[in-house]
Amino acid sequence: MGYESVAVTQKAYNGVAILSRLPIETINKALAGDEADSHARFLETTIADTRIVNIYLPNGNPPSSINFAYKLAWMDRLINEMVAWKKKNVPVIIGGDFNVIPEDIDCHKPSSWMHDALFQPEPRARYRAMLNLGYTDAFRTLHPGETGQFSFWDYFRQAFANNRGIRIDHFLLSPQLAKKLASCEIDKGPRAKEKPSDHAPIIVELR
Repeated sequence: MGYESVAVTQKAYNGVAILSRLPIETINKALAGDEADSHARFLETTIADTRIVNIYLPNGNPPSSINFAYKLAWMDRLINEMVAWKKKNVPVIIGGDFNVIPEDIDCHKPSSWMHDALFQPEPRARYRAMLNLGYTDAFRTLHPGETGQFSFWDYFRQAFANNRGIRIDHFLLSPQLAKKLASCEIDKGPRAKEKPSDHAPIIVELR
């Protein structure tokens, strides 16, 4: 169909990929800050003078485990990169599964997630730190205060049919791109199909 593609893959787990109708320049296939980290979770590219970064942030469960420490360290490393990109004054869009529920409004029932790594104060504080750097949450900026807007639903207990979900897939835009933000919507259509992903696509349009 004429798309270029770049992927970072790993047997059985993880993986990120980018497809584009324009040429892709690959910048980094691993997040800086930990040479021992072999997880396929990060892909940094340039497309049409825009830095396109695809991430699959660690889940971190259970919160008391080494997995949670890895999640927080990974977020700290990402924040360091976000600071560097901002200093370079390049347009950046960071998208993917952040595995963070930013606010109570981003889940159907907060009490159900109180003990989950996605809802803990530490990753939520780091997500806010990303916004405080000047990056914009594309969806929430255009849908302030809107409830029932989720990107993930469990396969069990008719979670999707009853809209018992969470919003953990995000696009963060640097100030240059935030000014061009035209729309950001969650496309629930694919989630309703037979044998779907438990995530729904997020569609962002820039002017």
